[in-house]
Amino acid sequence: MARIDIDVLTRELGDELDARLKDADGALARQFPGDHGGRQPVHTVYVSGDRYRPRLTETWGTDALSALDTHAGLFEELVGNDDIVARVRHKLTDEPIEDLRIDFEDGYGARADETEDGDAAAGGVALARSRAEHAAPPFTGIRIKSLEAPTRRRAVRTCIAFITALTDNGATLDDFVVTLPKVTSVEQVEAMVHLCERAEAAADAGRMRFEIQVETPQSILSPDGAALVARMVHASEGRCTALHYGTYDYSAFCGIAAPYQSMAHPAADHAKLVMQAAAAGTGVRLSDGSTNRLPVGDAPAVRRGWEEHLRLVRRSLERGYYQGWDLHPAQLPTRFAATFAFYRDDLADATRRLRDYFSRTDSAILDEPATVRALADYALRAVQCGAATAGEVEAATSLDAHRLAQLARPPR
Repeated sequence: MARIDIDVLTRELGDELDARLKDADGALARQFPGDHGGRQPVHTVYVSGDRYRPRLTETWGTDALSALDTHAGLFEELVGNDDIVARVRHKLTDEPIEDLRIDFEDGYGARADETEDGDAAAGGVALARSRAEHAAPPFTGIRIKSLEAPTRRRAVRTCIAFITALTDNGATLDDFVVTLPKVTSVEQVEAMVHLCERAEAAADAGRMRFEIQVETPQSILSPDGAALVARMVHASEGRCTALHYGTYDYSAFCGIAAPYQSMAHPAADHAKLVMQAAAAGTGVRLSDGSTNRLPVGDAPAVRRGWEEHLRLVRRSLERGYYQGWDLHPAQLPTRFAATFAFYRDDLADATRRLRDYFSRTDSAILDEPATVRALADYALRAVQCGAATAGEVEAATSLDAHRLAQLARPPR
């Protein structure tokens, strides 16, 4: 029997397999590049396109604090943690809105063309001014109407009018995103890519990106039974930043009665699980939708609104949806309270497990590398949203912010 030369056979097989798998390796790197790093906002605030003003963020923060102060005892009762309440107050003063979407779709409605033209241009000017004055949220964008035939040209015109006004007034397209609603086909995503290419070439002020709003069952299940949303992600040519779930449109399309339309309905959970699997490894992030029960009115109405919002935000976070929509300033206190509590509740355990893993300390939990990445991501998100400080996490783990980010979102 011939003796095997391990070195030679290993080298030969390695070369052969590299050749066989070259195309597959390239496809994997292109299609699933992993998270791009950077911060993900915890929410997106929607305001009608005719109501955006340069100091809107400050106004929303003031209004949110006013709602909290008016019902301070109730808020403290519901949150049950003085430290969280203090952090919420600081957040509402320092950064009440993380991501803003100036809306020209459902929140704006159908108006005369000259009216929408004017509002789009005025919005672009106002956002440019807000950025110049350092009064804009970290992330901003607009929602246009659908690219379906009846609203297609209106959507294109609004998009072009807005970004023209924005860039003509000195702003760039960095950290700016266009929300594409009611997507029903891969071809609409491809059309949006084409729109971006043409618009950014004309503006010459950065790269345009967009997010896909999943509001129709056709996005989840195509006529041939495929998960169409996955094809949409890969048809975006790297321009898609996120998938956003549209609670009420999706529920209505599924025939769910109005009293039962909710982010927590089983139909919603099914859609969001498909979205989660489609986005995994692509760098495309996820956002849950909204609740239409607002915490306004008398004390019982505010209680119902805050209780529901706290519950739904926490539920989304536990299911890996780290972002959602807010539609009213009075929702901001519970958005941040639920988010901060989610991270602080298990932060001590997460940081201890990270410390034990890297110090090779014996532990009752045997964490694997994949879990360590999840622990690091949890701690990193806590810092990015304001639930914890970088110094607090570093003291608990001996990992600085750079090392934590490398662990949480390693490049492929």
